[in-house]
Amino acid sequence: MAEKATNSIQRAYLLMGGNLGRPEQQLLRARQLIHARCGPVLLSSSIYSTAAWGPIEQPPFLNQALILSTHLSPTLLMTTLLAIEEEMGRVRTEKMGPRTIDIDILLLDQETIDLPELKVPHPLLPQRRFALMPLEEIAPFLVHPELKKNIRQLLNECSDVGDVQKKAGWLGE
Repeated sequence: MAEKATNSIQRAYLLMGGNLGRPEQQLLRARQLIHARCGPVLLSSSIYSTAAWGPIEQPPFLNQALILSTHLSPTLLMTTLLAIEEEMGRVRTEKMGPRTIDIDILLLDQETIDLPELKVPHPLLPQRRFALMPLEEIAPFLVHPELKKNIRQLLNECSDVGDVQKKAGWLGE
């Protein structure tokens, strides 16, 4: 049985990132596809340049957070985002490796989901400055449903020392 959209509208908080090809253009294209297939993008953060995480030497990432209004169920939203990644050339070869685009669901309103294919809130959100900084720009007082702290508090307490810089001079349009 195919999964359907829900009758209710949720706010989804997403993080997009990429470090292959033309990342600025990839972020713009991903945002357009998300808007068309998942629901209206209500707000997007600035673009942030961030040091790559993981064991593989690779170029820095560009990241951007989005707030999306969606009627898709959580698993259908995840399936749709994975299809967008694939359409945009994402190939999953190495965990934490370079990629054209990566789209993660960070939070869905105040929902908690623990399925093999989807965990919300994103389990590593409190440990990732590159996710918290753009999210804090657009939703500083959004409360993490499990930790009961807002995004600004999580950013202030984050022990990640990775370099994250707001990218100047790009309007994202």
